[in-house]
Amino acid sequence: MTDLARLSLNQKTTNSWSLPEAIAGCVRAGIESIGVWREPLAEIGVDRARGLIEDAGLRVSSLCRGGFLTGTGESERAAAIASNVNAILEAAAIGADCLVMVVGGLPEGSRDLPGARDRMRSGIAALVPVAADYGVRLALEPMHPIFTADRGVLATLGEALDIAENFPAEQVGVVVDSFHVWWDPQLEAQVARAGAGNRIASFQVCDWITPLPADTLLSRGMMGDGHIDFRNHFDLVTAAGYTGDIEVEIFNADVWASDPDDVLATMKQRYAECVLPTATTLFADAG
Repeated sequence: MTDLARLSLNQKTTNSWSLPEAIAGCVRAGIESIGVWREPLAEIGVDRARGLIEDAGLRVSSLCRGGFLTGTGESERAAAIASNVNAILEAAAIGADCLVMVVGGLPEGSRDLPGARDRMRSGIAALVPVAADYGVRLALEPMHPIFTADRGVLATLGEALDIAENFPAEQVGVVVDSFHVWWDPQLEAQVARAGAGNRIASFQVCDWITPLPADTLLSRGMMGDGHIDFRNHFDLVTAAGYTGDIEVEIFNADVWASDPDDVLATMKQRYAECVLPTATTLFADAG
């Protein structure tokens, strides 16, 4: 049997499951780590969630998500900071390795990209002391440029590191998400840079599929269904010193419509075949 010790289920991959169902699914599948989302966490509360996670013996690879710090109005920005403070408290309560930060896109009607990036940077700076007080690491997630307008004005790993390096490494790191960074011609150099500074807070995998669906948010595929060389990414983050969980995060209507237990079985198989350094079969030949 292949080593699944570092494989983590990001809850979005099994979007129809509640958090208790996802926890139970991980246990059935022999998966030891889970990436939690705030909305299903809120449905049951942090106390119950922490109990279920501890009883199941799971690690929490991340809490998704904080961020959306690019708003313009004073009340909007205050609300964003308050929401992120709550996210920090939730991450601390469930023992998450990091709080993933999707920093936000352009405010509605705005074309001021430099201004949005300035507000994003100031928002992160305001949150770092709070996160530090609670022992939570902020993980800045660069997003593919197709999402710059509506989700993430932070588009490259290099830009994320430029911000993270203003703070201690244990307080601010970066997410290496294969889906968002695979295209970057500077990827090797920037992953090495992140490793040198101990900045890799999370490593996420899912595939880039074509043709892209009409809703590009749902364009993440199961590993092996698209164009990404995951073994190369694995080698890069390993050479950079990353030894943490490897989280599978898939937004895909077909995956979401499938039986979640079947999705986990496929996820384990593809992780072995596509991500680990050498192809491995999940189950030994019974014959």
